[in-house]
Amino acid sequence: MPTVLVLATFADAVPTRPALELLTLARRVGDPVAVVLDAVDEAAAAILAAHGATRVLSVQDAAFDAYLVAPKAEALDQVAAAVAPSTVLLTSGVEAKEVAGRLAVRLGASLVTDAVDLDADGTVTKSVLAGGWTTRCHGGRDVAVVTVKPNSVTPEPVAPGATVAVETFAVVVSDAAKGARITSRDARVASGRPGLTEARIVVSGGRGTGGDFAEVEALADALGAAVGASRAAVDAGWYPHAYQVGQTGTTVSPQLYVAAGISGAIQHRAGMQTSKAVLAVNSDAEAPIFALADLGVVGDLHEVLDAVVEGLKADEQ
Repeated sequence: MPTVLVLATFADAVPTRPALELLTLARRVGDPVAVVLDAVDEAAAAILAAHGATRVLSVQDAAFDAYLVAPKAEALDQVAAAVAPSTVLLTSGVEAKEVAGRLAVRLGASLVTDAVDLDADGTVTKSVLAGGWTTRCHGGRDVAVVTVKPNSVTPEPVAPGATVAVETFAVVVSDAAKGARITSRDARVASGRPGLTEARIVVSGGRGTGGDFAEVEALADALGAAVGASRAAVDAGWYPHAYQVGQTGTTVSPQLYVAAGISGAIQHRAGMQTSKAVLAVNSDAEAPIFALADLGVVGDLHEVLDAVVEGLKADEQ
């Protein structure tokens, strides 16, 4: 079977859900080989093995943290040269897509970003033109580099209790890859909510909030969801740009997307079109978002969301 190289991301020394999603997709195509650009302990390796990883490669180099993405792309290129994969899978994200682009150039590979599905023959499904079309494509090169949106598939363990030895893989990062040094980092203030791109539920607020995101945040906390915002809300200074969902912000693909006070402009739809289910709340019955919604509620979002939160609290009692 062909080898599929999976860049497995970690959080607090544990494989992230998107990493396990990639392994689930990789099993359709061939034998998954997980590469981690960090240290990997036995417990973490066992999680990867349970989801199908036949090998786990740990690659560590100080350049990954000291410089921008070039050292990571160079390291993956060296790993790919050793394992000869037919496909390389990464989780879609700002940094990962740049790594993927650089890696594709190095490998002479085809490149598809923001995929939402992957067939056994390597055919990729993705949304294009602001989510207006769903396409199926297949690279014409020997190697395909694909980035996949989080929450595109449900992680499925296939070998509970499986173990795999962690292999240390040494790489040499060239001076050419060290052109842009990271001089400082500012940690994002912890909100206690899941990350926007990885959340299974996202509650977003728009112009209809009037700048008051209290009910949006309350519903997100009640559902264990992430908070998002439309471009209009961000441009008005009501919410930070890091939480913007849309063509010029973050692309999300959760199981449930709640659009509160969001009209549904094409710029916003491009960032959430692939959500599995959409709930829209808007006082304007003619808002374009209702054409996309699986369930629509016409009403004042502050009243509607507050009622939903109260209902959830009542169910818990």
